[in-house]
Amino acid sequence: MLKVIGLLTRKPHLTHEQFVDHWLNVHGPLASAVPGIRRYVQSHIRDTRTRPDVPESAVQIDGIAELWYDDLASYEAAARTPEMKRLTDDGALIISEIKTFLIEEKEIIPLKPS
Repeated sequence: MLKVIGLLTRKPHLTHEQFVDHWLNVHGPLASAVPGIRRYVQSHIRDTRTRPDVPESAVQIDGIAELWYDDLASYEAAARTPEMKRLTDDGALIISEIKTFLIEEKEIIPLKPS
């Protein structure tokens, strides 16, 4: 399984609330149409916390996008689809900066049943 994480910063003309509304209600459904995406999660930033023993980063983000694919080939195939083009074109309307990471997870505490 391959996980892709994007740190997103909104366009300056948008409020955080406008960004989140578009990201959830317009962008999210577009992601649902992209073949090969196994899971998609939007993490909407509500607040930050600081620690007295570690300086806070200057990075300002409005959300974290997480996408799961079966493997690198599935990720690359999805990137070539018209559905992904529509998704990235829409993202360009609301995202001013993005930093994307290809992630290999190391599970430390598994999901516990509720």
